[in-house]
Amino acid sequence: MKKRLGVGIDLFRVLRENNCYYVDKTDFIRQVAGSMGSVLLYTRPRRFGKTLALSTLKEFFRIGADPSLFEGLKIAEDKAFCEKYQGKYPVIFISLKTVDGVTYESAYNAFTTIIGREADRFFFLADSGRLNDEDKKDYRALIERDETGEAIYGMSQNVLAGSLRTLAGLLTKYYGQKPVILIDEYDVPLDKAYIHGYYDQMVALIRNLFHDAFKTNDNLSLAVLTGCLRVSKESIFTGLNNLKVNSITSPRGGEYFGFTDTEVEDLLSYFNLSDCKNNVKDWYDGYRFGNAEIYCPWDVINYADDSADGGRTEPANYWANSSGNDLVRRFVDLATEQTSDELEALVQGETVTKKISETLTYRELEDSIDNVWSVLYTTGYLTGYPEGDGMYKLWIPNSEVRQIFEDDIVAWFHNRVKQDTDSGARFYHAAMSGNPAEMEKVLNQLLFSSVSIRDTYSRKGLREIFYHGFVLGLLSRFQGVRSNSEAGNGYSDVMITNVKTSTAAILELKYADSDDIGIMEKACAGGLQQIEDKKYDADILRAGVATTIYKYGVSFHKKFSCVRMAGESF
Repeated sequence: MKKRLGVGIDLFRVLRENNCYYVDKTDFIRQVAGSMGSVLLYTRPRRFGKTLALSTLKEFFRIGADPSLFEGLKIAEDKAFCEKYQGKYPVIFISLKTVDGVTYESAYNAFTTIIGREADRFFFLADSGRLNDEDKKDYRALIERDETGEAIYGMSQNVLAGSLRTLAGLLTKYYGQKPVILIDEYDVPLDKAYIHGYYDQMVALIRNLFHDAFKTNDNLSLAVLTGCLRVSKESIFTGLNNLKVNSITSPRGGEYFGFTDTEVEDLLSYFNLSDCKNNVKDWYDGYRFGNAEIYCPWDVINYADDSADGGRTEPANYWANSSGNDLVRRFVDLATEQTSDELEALVQGETVTKKISETLTYRELEDSIDNVWSVLYTTGYLTGYPEGDGMYKLWIPNSEVRQIFEDDIVAWFHNRVKQDTDSGARFYHAAMSGNPAEMEKVLNQLLFSSVSIRDTYSRKGLREIFYHGFVLGLLSRFQGVRSNSEAGNGYSDVMITNVKTSTAAILELKYADSDDIGIMEKACAGGLQQIEDKKYDADILRAGVATTIYKYGVSFHKKFSCVRMAGESF
């Protein structure tokens, strides 16, 4: 019987039992088994087979595994390996992709339900003669039942934090074998918590859960986690020395998530679609994971399903409709004209070279528009290769993603920039991102086009007041802008704070006696020195409202301005 395409099926057992076409990735099991005793983290974009990979591990390792599910697959050819590992471990498998609450309480309840249901799968522990009364009490703390026998999923903070460790210990005692723990989409609760404003609480919960499950747990054979972003080790993996990270830049294992060229050729040939290869390659290929060139499997399967049995269709954008764009949308508020120009260059087939960080915390994501490149890269919107010192050459991987850029991303940024083409927004974003050249450009354009020299004719002290009002007018619609506010040992001219991005800017304004650049720079230097002497940043530092503080000396002479930043050589 000809196999069918299991569109939307991400469970290995369901694929195999329903005679679905399966691209054999079982060598992944061998790679994982070679790291027994470790905690493995695999990060890949959405829809690249992470859930299916973990489901395959579960069906192979779990006690009571059905060997027939693996018949005809690569791993079954290695009899010695299967004898050693197949069906030998209790397996705890949870997916956190549904932990999506608008409040911490609703997310917490979702968390307890997910772990409670997994604990309920081992219901036999409650009456096992292999466990003592204290063990059974610990189990009942994970899952209670009402008078009808229905499960009640609710745990205290302490019980939830230790739940995986508790369950692992009970399974070890029952089976005489330490379990394997599999966690899918580990970063989704963090993403949702950041969006809805309870990030610190969720970080604390997951940090405690992972600490107990992976760091201080003697009853663990192996743990495998998957996610979209690699969240900073310091935030939730504190002290986890046995953590091994396999990201899209890791040299090994790139072929285990997504389809290789050979696998796509085989699939298309099986469904009599070989003549569609060029379309499929143009639209769905182009990702680079480690040393492997990869197609998006979700796209290939959907396209083949739509085109099979003579129903040929033009390539469609499947990924855009299934992969959340919320993370990218959050950067729109930080958009600059330069960002928009660079995105358009990418759409035209050009490349950009940017610094990439794979260890951002969600709190850091929106600190700077520069972080958009790291997010676009790690989430699959861009691909590329390293050029050294953390710099990557980046480009759009294929026609599908290019269409997403054309239809959505560039439009978002354009709309935002369109809203912010007024000079005030340009000036604000430049000040809050350490861009004195752009600040100076905005001021000079406005001074030239809208300020009369007559406006600047007054005594020197009043001239500074004029320019002070001029700058405040530029920033009037932004929150967090203060004028002549008490700061340190004096009163700063202009202070801007953004609590959301933990960024601040301090501007000291001076009037120069000439438009000679040397004299104007000397006036800027005087402003910067005043910021330091008067300790204008002291209150910001004491309050902890900003971790990044930009300091500017700004000088004016008639229709000319000069902006210099602390730390800048001039």
